[in-house]
Amino acid sequence: MTVESTAARKPRRSAGTKSTAGKRTTARKPEDSEPELVQLLTPEGKRVKNAEYDAYVDGITPEELRGLYRDMVLTRRFDAEATSLQRQGELGLWASLLGQEAAQIGSGRATREDDYVFPTYREHGVAWCRGVDPTNLLGMFRGVNNGGWDPNGNNFHLYTIVIGSQALHATGYAMGVAKDGADSAVIAYFGDGASSQGDVSEAFNFAAVYNAPVVFFCQNNQWAISESNEKQTRVPLYQRAQGFGFPGVRVDGNDVLASLAVTRWALERARRGEGPALIEAWTYRMGAHTTSDDPSRYRGDEERLAWEAKDPILRLRRYLEASNHADEGFFAELEAESEALGKRVREAVRAMPDPDHFAIFENVYADGHALVDEERAQFAAYQASFADTEGV
Repeated sequence: MTVESTAARKPRRSAGTKSTAGKRTTARKPEDSEPELVQLLTPEGKRVKNAEYDAYVDGITPEELRGLYRDMVLTRRFDAEATSLQRQGELGLWASLLGQEAAQIGSGRATREDDYVFPTYREHGVAWCRGVDPTNLLGMFRGVNNGGWDPNGNNFHLYTIVIGSQALHATGYAMGVAKDGADSAVIAYFGDGASSQGDVSEAFNFAAVYNAPVVFFCQNNQWAISESNEKQTRVPLYQRAQGFGFPGVRVDGNDVLASLAVTRWALERARRGEGPALIEAWTYRMGAHTTSDDPSRYRGDEERLAWEAKDPILRLRRYLEASNHADEGFFAELEAESEALGKRVREAVRAMPDPDHFAIFENVYADGHALVDEERAQFAAYQASFADTEGV
């Protein structure tokens, strides 16, 4: 494996960095220089050295590299199929991860089986790494269930729609893990938009004060729906960790190796009892925020095209080909597997049964409630009224 050094990009932590407070921010341009970040694989597919994080991926095998590539390709194929299904009226909504595959697969593969993951609603790649059947992710977006999987079966919490609240849930769970004396860790995912929520700041404070074994993983995809970073923060997001007393690192979120290495570092220190860490994965949302969004209304093609040149999947493919770690046969087989996955997902969604209309009344109270019983009876009468008019 050829390794080339670079002086252009160095690991950057929150401690000792200069604040940008007091400086007037301007609209971001595609030609603006990239921020300093942890990078192990350049957009051209070249391996670069990093004295601090190389050790976390030095032992990676060609088979494992092909596995990371497969994860990203299949996750993107699943995501594309879900987007198409929504456009065809089969799903009510879909939140695409297009462009964020490396951040999710790299960090997801860094977790151990006994770690616990708290996602938002876009972590389809992390769900894949945790062994959640992709078709289960779609039930909620189709409106046939409230989640689709048992969180404790994969240590992967249900998707969280309330922005930022899962950071507090993860911190509380991590505090419990520490009290139990376990050596596992917790990881909470959120986006740059969620970083402006009070719940996230509260989670940072609790995690720091109680030295909770939690990793906060922020996927900074540059846009919180239609708001750019410049309208949310005066300092890089990873530097926020400094104010709460724990380390923050910015990683190239389009580099699956760097995402893997930095997340391994953060999870290992958490398991050792060294407390929380914040990872800011610098990436880009290539598509819409959700299928109800039109990104052309607030950002230009120039920016999108600049980021497409840094495509995380193409980056790893170039490295695999240059290192002779994968041949055309591998890529052809993966393409066939990808198409088969798309077909399976499409057929599974269309075969999902309609939910029980009365399921909404279950589990509202642990021991039942007279008002719920009354509402159930009213709804039953309402449903029966349709049957009475069928022959009219």
